[in-house]
Amino acid sequence: MGLQKLHGKTTMPKKRRKKNPLNQGDKRTNHHISRNRVPAEHVIAAVKRFKIVADRYRNRRKRFGLRFALIAALYNRDLTP
Repeated sequence: MGLQKLHGKTTMPKKRRKKNPLNQGDKRTNHHISRNRVPAEHVIAAVKRFKIVADRYRNRRKRFGLRFALIAALYNRDLTP
């Protein structure tokens, strides 16, 4: 199942082929997509560093939301000067 079917507003970068290189418009579009995606990827990596979503969560399920919110608060605190 493709990502476009699950999320209608998803924009996917266009891939180049060996015999069909990208034109300047496609390159510009791919650059715009990647500029928007990078900050989200950094947040995901930061959350995974705490191992709460990277590994199996072995504690009480009731506290998962609380711990995740605390990790998000720590990350947001680092962003503010």
